[in-house]
Amino acid sequence: MIWKDLMKLVKFRLTFLVVFSASISFLIGSQVNSFLNNGGVHGDTHINWVNWLKLIVGGFLITGAANGFNEIIEKDLDRLMARTADRPLPSGRMTNGQALVLSLLMGIFGTYLLGSLNLLTGFLSVFAIVLYAFAYTPMKRKSPISVFVGGIPGALPPLIGYVAANPKIDEVALILFGIQFFWQLPHFWAIAWVLDDDYKLAGFRLLPTGKRDKASAVIAFVFTLILIPVSLLPTIYGYGGYFVGGVSLVCGLIFLYQAFNLMRTLEIKAAKQLMFGSFLYLPIVQLMFLFDFIVK
Repeated sequence: MIWKDLMKLVKFRLTFLVVFSASISFLIGSQVNSFLNNGGVHGDTHINWVNWLKLIVGGFLITGAANGFNEIIEKDLDRLMARTADRPLPSGRMTNGQALVLSLLMGIFGTYLLGSLNLLTGFLSVFAIVLYAFAYTPMKRKSPISVFVGGIPGALPPLIGYVAANPKIDEVALILFGIQFFWQLPHFWAIAWVLDDDYKLAGFRLLPTGKRDKASAVIAFVFTLILIPVSLLPTIYGYGGYFVGGVSLVCGLIFLYQAFNLMRTLEIKAAKQLMFGSFLYLPIVQLMFLFDFIVK
């Protein structure tokens, strides 16, 4: 039971997806770093697997810490929602003090591990915790703008993973950040559409207009449309070939169709399809970007 509660505190499935995104970006950063060290020629890639493991463990701890702080702050609100009422804090199986100690320990050791890779990685990890837990979390009840604010720490994992291998924020790093940032908006709005009734019990305002209406669906559609050219930037700037560009375009058009279907029907069923489509979109595009680098 203790182990299950710890997994709920750190939001294991969400944390796993975050770490996966960062780990793929680390491998992309390793490819770019080797490319630059070889004088701009594709050759053997050196991957520091010890640093890769440090990133995975440190990233898991950092993300778990941010989620822990989030649950401490939202403990009373989580009691109001069926989706979150059984979490360890609102259910009373864990105290605020216990959660705080665990979150602080995870944050400290996670920052140490990521900071040992390079200072920029450590700084970005601390920035992600602070922005997610202490800016995005309290804003969720005040304004739908919170989704854009939360999109920044949510898009930092690929940036953190990249700079852990190639310690500078270059065009590739910004492209990885941009893809994840714009992907997050329709992804999160789809979730908010499905769970809107539950979110309203806690006073969360997460849909663009605050409700399931045509305007919210149109805004989700527009940002899904923007995602298509953003996802093509690796090919446009020559960091990826036509393979990753083609796969990104196909995935983007499927994602866009799902967003269009939500805009057309305004049904929860369509929002669920968009939500599940988003879960497939991001790992496919990121893996294809990595694969395209490897085969060059």
